[in-house]
Amino acid sequence: MSSSSSNLLRDVFAALTIAAILVTGYFLYQKSLVGSDYLDDIEEELVDEKFNRDFKFGFDTESHHFETSRIKHNQFVGQILTDNGISYGRVAKLEEKAKDVFDVRNIRAGKRFHLVKKDSCTDNALAFIYEPNPLRYVIYDFRDSVDVKVIEKDYSLIVEMASGEIKSSLWQSMTDQGINPGVIDLMEDALASSVSFYHTKKGDKFKVIYERKYIDGEAVSLGRMLGAYYQNKYGEYYSVYYENDLYTGFYDMEGRPSKKTFLKSPIKGSARISSRFNRRRLHPIKKRRIPHLGTDYAAPYGTPIMAVADGVITKATYSKNNGRYVKMRHDGTYETQYLHMQRFAKGIRPGVNVSQGATIGYVGSTGLATGPHVCFRFWKNRKQIDHLRENFPPAEPMPEDELPGYFEMRDSIRTMLDQIPFAGDLKIESKTIGEAL
Repeated sequence: MSSSSSNLLRDVFAALTIAAILVTGYFLYQKSLVGSDYLDDIEEELVDEKFNRDFKFGFDTESHHFETSRIKHNQFVGQILTDNGISYGRVAKLEEKAKDVFDVRNIRAGKRFHLVKKDSCTDNALAFIYEPNPLRYVIYDFRDSVDVKVIEKDYSLIVEMASGEIKSSLWQSMTDQGINPGVIDLMEDALASSVSFYHTKKGDKFKVIYERKYIDGEAVSLGRMLGAYYQNKYGEYYSVYYENDLYTGFYDMEGRPSKKTFLKSPIKGSARISSRFNRRRLHPIKKRRIPHLGTDYAAPYGTPIMAVADGVITKATYSKNNGRYVKMRHDGTYETQYLHMQRFAKGIRPGVNVSQGATIGYVGSTGLATGPHVCFRFWKNRKQIDHLRENFPPAEPMPEDELPGYFEMRDSIRTMLDQIPFAGDLKIESKTIGEAL
């Protein structure tokens, strides 16, 4: 081997040796950094970057595209999905898997949905998200295997207090002031046995304490009515919500249930009495005097009709005059009947037991009717009577050993009610649970 070749080999060997030393030193240096502040800072930056990202329905908004719309009438979820790159086979698999979680047949027109895609240029959806109500959403996920999840949204529970004096009607007074009409239904539930909300008068006063659910500062749903007070020419009435392992409901100051054995009406207080029990009524269609052995409550089509007491369905059928109607037996003394229904509630058929307040049908105008209403009929010992004149037996009182716990809650809620000032017009005040209690 020549001298020049020997020198070249020596130089290559030396270069490789130096490179090996440098590489080894670099890895030893990196190893020495494990657990050091240097790597902690790097990891912290990566964590911060991850958690500072915005997420929507669990998807990173920086790396996903969202398309939002509403379900149209006669629009099917399967068609939406196939139009956005989901194969018929995967749609069929989704429909089968969703049955036990949130059936796609329960998706309703007018509700909002979102298609999640990788970017705005692709037609293929990664997920279909449906919002049945403001408090939850359903994810139909196609990223790996088909998956379905129902997610409950986090919300803040705020106690709100309202007071007012009736200037025209309770309904009109509340809606004019922007109060959720659902508060009327809650108040009616609370004071069902002591106040008739079909006979509110100018000058009547009320106070209420109720819960409202908020998401991102926006009110999305009512919670429970915690306490209610009503004052009219007949006196003052209080009602307090109480709940434990055995008892749930509204009670008066002595611990008696606010609801009697029978409700005053099969429709919530937003309805009006359009025709009373009258043995000499001039029939609006037949134009001759025919006894009207019931009470008519006018309400919009589709308004829920409630069972006024616990009982068993004896009829759920159709006749020429009555239209669709339900008849119930409550005990050996009382029966009730509900006429002109648009349709029956799901599961309503002869032999079914239902509880007081359960929906049994919906307001319509089937049969011999001039407009949407329910003709409510009442039997006592097989004879039809005017239920508004009947003095119904009281509900079972709360046992004495439950009263100490109830009285503690009662005193707290009553103190809050008494401290709410009356307002010439309706007034709302909001507090957190902690502030209120």
